[in-house]
Amino acid sequence: MRTWVVRISLAILVVAIVVPSALAGWVWWKSEAHLRSFPNPPDFAMAIPTDSAAVVRGRHIAQTRGCTDCHRKDLRGGLFHEGPFGYRSVAANIGRLAKTESAAALERAIRHGIGHDGRALYDMPSYNFVSMGDGDVADLIAFLRATPVTKNNLPSASLGWKIRWDLATGSDAAIAAFVPKVPKFTFQTNPDPAVRRGEYLAMTSCNECHGFGLRGDSPFDPPVGGPPDLAIVGSYDKADFVKLMRSGKAAGNREVGMMSGVARKRFVHWTDAEIDDLYAFLQAMSAKATR
Repeated sequence: MRTWVVRISLAILVVAIVVPSALAGWVWWKSEAHLRSFPNPPDFAMAIPTDSAAVVRGRHIAQTRGCTDCHRKDLRGGLFHEGPFGYRSVAANIGRLAKTESAAALERAIRHGIGHDGRALYDMPSYNFVSMGDGDVADLIAFLRATPVTKNNLPSASLGWKIRWDLATGSDAAIAAFVPKVPKFTFQTNPDPAVRRGEYLAMTSCNECHGFGLRGDSPFDPPVGGPPDLAIVGSYDKADFVKLMRSGKAAGNREVGMMSGVARKRFVHWTDAEIDDLYAFLQAMSAKATR
C-alpha cells in the first residue's frame, strides 16, 4: 500500500514539474518564433548627413514625434513601464545604439518595428513613423548620431509571461505586425499644399494615439473611451487649436487628459507654419468626414 502511495505521489510530482516546464518552453519558443517571423525590409540606402542643419532638423523631428519623450532628452533611455507577470518595457539608449548600429538597422527599428537583433519590437510605435519620408529619417539618424552618449545602467527589458502567452496563442502581435495596417495618404492630391503638408505631419505624429487613420481607430484602445476621432477638430476655431498645441489647454482653459501632457512635451515644438498646416489638414479631413 505504501509503495503505491509513493509511486502515485512521485507521478503527481513529475507531472507537476514536467507539464508546466513543457508549457513554459512551448510559450517561449512560440513567442520567439513570432518575433522572428517578420522579414527585413530592403536596407535603407540614403546617406546620413553630418551637417549642422540636418542635425537641427533631426532634433526637431525627435522632439515633435516623441523620441525625446520616451528615450529622454539626452537619448539615454530608461524604464518606460513595468507591469505584472514579469513585463518590463525599457526605452533603449538610442544615443549609444546610433553610434554602433548601421543606418539600415536604425531605420528598420524606426519605421518597421524590427530591432537590431532581428526580432520584432513590442512597444516601439513604428506605425507612427512608417510614413516618414527618407529625408526625415536620415536627418533623425543624423541627430541621434551627433548627440553625445550618456551612460545609463538600464534594467533588462522583459515581455513577461502574459504577453508571451498572448503572442504564442495569436491573441496579440508585435509592432511589426501592425505597421502594414497604417493606411496610405489620401490627401496628397488636394490642391492646397498646406493640407498635403498637414497630412504628413498628422500621419507621422497624431496617429500614435488617435488611430492609424486618425479616426479614433486604434487597435490598442477600446471602441469607446479612447482618444477621439480627429474629425472633431472641425469644430475648433483656429485660436483654440493653436492654444491647445502651444499650452495643452483646450477651449475654456480645460485640461484634456493625455493630450495636454503630450502637447506640452512635443507639440509645443511645432513651428507656427506646421501648426497652420496641421490645422488646414484636419479641417479638410473633418469636412470630408461629414459630407
